[in-house]
Amino acid sequence: MKKIILSAVAIATVTTANAKTDLETLKGQLAEMSQKIEALEKKSPSENPAKITLIKEKSPDFLLGKETHINMKFVPQDASDMWFKAGVRIQGSLESYTKGDNDTIQDAYLRRVRLEVAAGFGKHTSFVMDIRNDKSNKGIENDEGTFNVGDAYLKVKKPFDTSLVNFKFYRAKIDVSRTETIKSARVVSYDRPFIADNAAQYISFNRRGTNVQMYGDWNKKVHYQVAMGAASSPDKALDARGVKGSSADVSLDSQSLFYGGKILFSPFDGWEETLKTETYMGVGKHFSFGVSYWSVPELKGTAGDATFDLTRNLLNAEISMHYGGLMLQGEYFKFDDVVKTWDTIGAVETGTSDGWYVTGEYVMPELNYIAPFFRYEEWDRFNDEEGYDVTSSTVGINWYLRGNTTKVGINYQKNEYGVNTGNRTDEIYRVTSQWFF
Repeated sequence: MKKIILSAVAIATVTTANAKTDLETLKGQLAEMSQKIEALEKKSPSENPAKITLIKEKSPDFLLGKETHINMKFVPQDASDMWFKAGVRIQGSLESYTKGDNDTIQDAYLRRVRLEVAAGFGKHTSFVMDIRNDKSNKGIENDEGTFNVGDAYLKVKKPFDTSLVNFKFYRAKIDVSRTETIKSARVVSYDRPFIADNAAQYISFNRRGTNVQMYGDWNKKVHYQVAMGAASSPDKALDARGVKGSSADVSLDSQSLFYGGKILFSPFDGWEETLKTETYMGVGKHFSFGVSYWSVPELKGTAGDATFDLTRNLLNAEISMHYGGLMLQGEYFKFDDVVKTWDTIGAVETGTSDGWYVTGEYVMPELNYIAPFFRYEEWDRFNDEEGYDVTSSTVGINWYLRGNTTKVGINYQKNEYGVNTGNRTDEIYRVTSQWFF
């Protein structure tokens, strides 16, 4: 193509040039034009005035090709510092669920169904939003659920041209748990640990009640987040038995905002954490550890005929590493003012709860990115009395056909419940899949 363009330019120039034009001058003009064309060809996509991008250029080559970015990016021709992203995320599950000694339920449903959009308004400001209908067709009743808003936040990135200070406003996740903060497209198992899901509702509604937060990092060595905003909903919060507040006619009389923060360290040179994920595809290495503390100072109301006056505090500690194909991650949680049972007379009894989980995966690029994984979890839902424990074990295999863009897997999960949390053992076999772009 370059030769054709140069030939056309040469013909036009020769036919219109003055007869006295020196041949050497013409050669110089052609050489200069050739250099300009080569410079344009070498420009990176980010330097072009208009483009559409999707493929991760640094992605490994999987069986079905390179992994895509989350969402397709469009950059307009007349405003190259602005952009628009759009994409979808679908996770499917086919499972056989045996609950205690009851009959087995075989089910197929969409674990996550999401439409995601984002827009950049310049160098510093962007907006991210998604609508979702997760767990569609789950259960015997094939409940469809309803679409609702997930993330919906305004991000102000490096307003002072330093990675130390960034802001998010509105519906953005607070870092109550590493696995809860990581995008569901990048977690090893679609269903997160029970204790982490509890943390997601304990401080702020679905860990993203409307809030304002400041976050940043220092040379990727130290990361932090501080935030305050709308607190949790008792209707979503579970008591120590696992019963929702909505089952006990819970109502709120008084509630404060939540506040808190997280700090994370990557102490070793060359082992810095640059992206929160559980799936590293056998590339690179990292080591990090951190701690967070979150609090809802006041949560008052009634549960049936009983009253409650809670000060909810959550302590979370995390540690994670990966080296090549091996990934290991663990978290510890401690909850204060846990409700023993919503169904009571007089005042609601409270206590403490704690637990932990550990998970790991080993990706084998030499076997087309097949990756066995495991997770083990222990949770004492009410420390002050016996019989409130939950133990869960999961083993499985993921196959990254195109990284996280196209992924399938199988897993087995065994959940054991204490006498006050169900007094049974459940077994679940799953076949899973994921598609996004």
